Amino acid sequence: MAEIVSILALSHAPGVTGWLDKAPKAEQEAMLAGYAALARRLRAARPDVIVGVANDHLLNFPMESVPDWCVGTADRWRGPAAWFKDWLNVADYEVAGHRALARHIVRDSARRGFNLAFSETLQFDDNFSVPLKLLTPGYNVPLVPIHMNCVMPPLPEPERCYAFGRCLADAVRAWPVARRVAIMATGGLSHDPGGPKYFAVDERFDRWFLELLAEGNPAQVLREVTIDRMIAAGDGGTVELLAWFVAMGAAGAGPAETVFYVPSVPLRCGMGGVTWKVAA
Repeated sequence: MAEIVSILALSHAPGVTGWLDKAPKAEQEAMLAGYAALARRLRAARPDVIVGVANDHLLNFPMESVPDWCVGTADRWRGPAAWFKDWLNVADYEVAGHRALARHIVRDSARRGFNLAFSETLQFDDNFSVPLKLLTPGYNVPLVPIHMNCVMPPLPEPERCYAFGRCLADAVRAWPVARRVAIMATGGLSHDPGGPKYFAVDERFDRWFLELLAEGNPAQVLREVTIDRMIAAGDGGTVELLAWFVAMGAAGAGPAETVFYVPSVPLRCGMGGVTWKVAA
């Protein structure tokens, strides 16, 4: 059976690859050190494949039909999407997919009450391009991308995202192949792309959210971190934390450790990352 060896969540804001030089030197160093620490932890877990969960920024689906989750089932992925190349400052890359695991997740999740969309033609923007560049710069760990809806109403409720995380972990562990699997959620923290808070970061919200995760009580997080509360911290961006709820669900009860946090106004985002201890 497959084994989950790492569960993490991190920001994917494009500024960290696209215009990091606009941030003060101390912020630059803190962010790069934080991502490097996450990368070391991921390497230490020796995953054979990463299952990634990230917001789809309306790149792959029409506005009137965005699935809650769509599993990428291709054998190989290429990025970044053409429109994002100059903005992200990430060179063209290729990363292997894992069709067998992806198809298993789709089938097994259906039996557990989650009918997932699937596609072999997903495009990547900052959602996966940024974390892959910073955590696996050799693009040498296969990826099963799961794009989710954090943009268009009706959004999946936090409780539903947590439940999908539980389902995803169960599905991975039910895969009858001896592989080491990492689950990586990307998005957030507070940001408001193009909105009235575009030039601000809600540091108070971010630290409150990270402290809640550190308490290791998912029920409290689900009760207090509502969609409305996330929108108040930054509309259109902060709700990407719904992907973190999926990772929290995969981890189950237990605290998340904050590896780093930098409230970077020049990057237009609260930048951070956490890991969960994987239950035996």
